[in-house]
Amino acid sequence: MPFAVYLLGLAVFAQGTSEFMLSGLIPGIARDLQVSIPAAGLLTSAFAVGMVAGAPLMAVLSLRWPRRHALLAFLLTFLLVHVVGAVTTSYEVLVATRVVAALANAGFLAVALATAIALAPPNAKARATSVLLGGVTIACVAGVPGGALLGEVWGWRSAFWAVAAALVPAVLAVLRSVPGDSGTPARGGSPGPARATVRGELRSLRQVRLLVLLLLGALVNGATFCAFTYLVPLLTGDTGIEAGWMPVLLALFGLGSFAGVTISGRVADARPMRLLVGGGVALAAGWIVFAATAGAVIPAIVLVFVQGTLSFAVGSTLISQVLYTAAGAPTLGGASATAAFNVGAAVGPWLGGMAIGAGLGFRSPLWLSALLVTVALALGAAARAGRSRANQVEERQKHGAQ
Repeated sequence: MPFAVYLLGLAVFAQGTSEFMLSGLIPGIARDLQVSIPAAGLLTSAFAVGMVAGAPLMAVLSLRWPRRHALLAFLLTFLLVHVVGAVTTSYEVLVATRVVAALANAGFLAVALATAIALAPPNAKARATSVLLGGVTIACVAGVPGGALLGEVWGWRSAFWAVAAALVPAVLAVLRSVPGDSGTPARGGSPGPARATVRGELRSLRQVRLLVLLLLGALVNGATFCAFTYLVPLLTGDTGIEAGWMPVLLALFGLGSFAGVTISGRVADARPMRLLVGGGVALAAGWIVFAATAGAVIPAIVLVFVQGTLSFAVGSTLISQVLYTAAGAPTLGGASATAAFNVGAAVGPWLGGMAIGAGLGFRSPLWLSALLVTVALALGAAARAGRSRANQVEERQKHGAQ
């Protein structure tokens, strides 16, 4: 795998820290800005909404730019809005910074996915995807617990300053190491972006299989964020673990997520269906068990790791399948995956917050996560059965014509 792909993963790490760190900062933000826990949780949804809107818009705009220039513009914008977020005293302004940061993050991720695929060998899309998403999971392991720790010691604003500082080396790394056109493929790799057009890429997106994969990704990621956003209140409330242990438990979730994308990177290029079906069933069962046993410390600790692993193994595999299916649309394919997954990331916390606000308790997001994954499994099975019937009809028509 070209070294530039790993440097793109470094930039994704810095941005992933910002996306995930709110899970450990929600109580402090709620107290400081005098809003409710569900309102603070909606900052995650605001980020996700910006990702949904920004992914296709920024991807279309970036098709006209050299990829290195686009990556740098998105990173610098992301850095500046974190400075604003660190100094504001307004909840509304903080929400706005999350939306703008998400627009920049969406554009960066769409271009980074296309760049990584262009630089990687053609049969290694899952590996390239796992490197980029590995940046997100390392953010869960190191960045998110670090942000939670900073929030405990110096307040939530210090975590925003830390993200801005972490983006400086990412900017320098992209400037120095990503090729100027980012389109020179590895030996036998995908063609560069010079021939890409909006119309041509849009034509490649008109596939039923692609729409199904995007819907499944939204459901699975919705389940992940529905549970993860309210993990700290659950563990400190229902489970009874002291708040000081939260950075450790968030790191444990991050270790699980890193294990998940690593598994996907090694398996999903050759055997994606086994990972999607087996991992999906285990993921749904895990959320049910977590909800039922959240009052016990040991099962809760184990399931934090297990569910992190399963969530990211299944999610990363779905993203790589989107990229394989949309091979003719590397930038808009990545943007579509980003948008779909962030539809889930927006709806998931909203559903979880609604359930908590209705008095159903902090376990209710876990039950909702189990439901979302179960719906994804049912839709996937129905789509597969529909394809099988369509193939059988086509075969019979061919034989009848002969």
